[in-house]
Amino acid sequence: MSLLAKLKNKKQNATSPPSVQCEKKTENNGEYISNENNSPKEEKKDSIKSKDKNEELKKQLHKKVLREMKKDSIERIIERIDEMAVEIIKEDDSLLGLVDRKKIVAELVNNLIGYGPINPLLLDPEVTEIMVNGPSMVYAERKGKLELTDIKFQDNDHVMHIIEKIVAPLGRRIDESSPMVDARLPDGSRVNAIIPPLALNGPTITIRKFSKDPFTIEHLISFGTLTREMAIFLEACVKAKLNIFISGGTGSGKTTTLNVLSSFIPNDERIITIEDAAELQLWQDHVVSLESRPPNIEGKGSITIRDLVRNSLRMRPERIVVGEVRGGEALDMLQAMNTGHDGSLATGHSNSPRDMISRLETMVLMAGMELPVKAIREQIGSAIDLIVQQSRLKDGSRKITNITEVQGLEGDVIVLQDIFVFKQRGVDQDGKIMGKLVPTGIRPKFYETLTTSGITIPTSVFLEEEDWNL
Repeated sequence: MSLLAKLKNKKQNATSPPSVQCEKKTENNGEYISNENNSPKEEKKDSIKSKDKNEELKKQLHKKVLREMKKDSIERIIERIDEMAVEIIKEDDSLLGLVDRKKIVAELVNNLIGYGPINPLLLDPEVTEIMVNGPSMVYAERKGKLELTDIKFQDNDHVMHIIEKIVAPLGRRIDESSPMVDARLPDGSRVNAIIPPLALNGPTITIRKFSKDPFTIEHLISFGTLTREMAIFLEACVKAKLNIFISGGTGSGKTTTLNVLSSFIPNDERIITIEDAAELQLWQDHVVSLESRPPNIEGKGSITIRDLVRNSLRMRPERIVVGEVRGGEALDMLQAMNTGHDGSLATGHSNSPRDMISRLETMVLMAGMELPVKAIREQIGSAIDLIVQQSRLKDGSRKITNITEVQGLEGDVIVLQDIFVFKQRGVDQDGKIMGKLVPTGIRPKFYETLTTSGITIPTSVFLEEEDWNL
């Protein structure tokens, strides 16, 4: 068909009256009946009606609970909340058969004693991270993968109520004058909240959950984060009081690894932990936990990580564990490591061990001291013995990709030597990354230090399995 014919055809279709497909004339008295099935519309109406009735029951039940709270304890009310819902339904016949009583009771209980709609996610052991992007969008991380849930809040005020419920017991506040806050849940899970006008989607919450029972080294081995040989090596390094820095990106598992390495510290040593929001869960008896403090409403009274590091030096610490080094406290931490406080542990953000060294140089300069770069590098080279690099791979798995020895300064360059590395071979058909954690075959220079400390590591730890018989 030519273009001209196509154009004429198009004009004819445009001018001809539309055909009525949904109606059909029957031979019975010339009445028109619809061919379309109206059930989807009816279902939609029923769904809307049911939703309205659910909201109505929820409001009535909520009012009744508030009245009961004036004369009874919250625990007693929760025991009777289902009975109260049944009473309301009996009194109002219009609610019969149109409400999901159990769901409404569960939501109300979560609001009363939990953290609202996200409470089921907090109780789910498979969920490792929860992200609330405004009232109508809640994501959860399971097995390293993010997925959108069907959980929704009523409105922005509902999200704000949950944020305030989290931060109020910690003595922190969030409002338009202070629209960002870091906090923690009673189980140690880390919480960050940011609200309008900074958050354009509405109040935003990010919760990084922690296991009720802290992960052990056996857990990390079973997850494939590291091998047993690497675990033996790291345990020896912690017990020999080497200074270790754990580096990695956001969500790579640095804090979990720090917690596991801290568990190797002997029980008879005094440990000072320093964090922005207390997350570490140590089993030892002699642990003093310190937490930084943001400024008050007048902009005064803030206590930084750097202030706490300085103060910890006067507390007779045998080990200093810093949750994250991100600023001028790097200088005080390095000086502590160089002045007899061996066995210190800390974490920092970086993409590789070499980047961690560069970031430390930058953070030392953030302390406001105009030190020459060579002097800073000498401090870093003599203070840090080991860098453990952790990464979150594309398939969601978390692995220690490098265990690197800091050998000191040669000329103007800090010499690094990998002891263990992760060698990636490819990706399988399910998108899982294939690879292997292997030793490089090189023994660290501090191997003699380990031996003199009475810690013996088999030389086979530093060899691949196929090299054992060579």
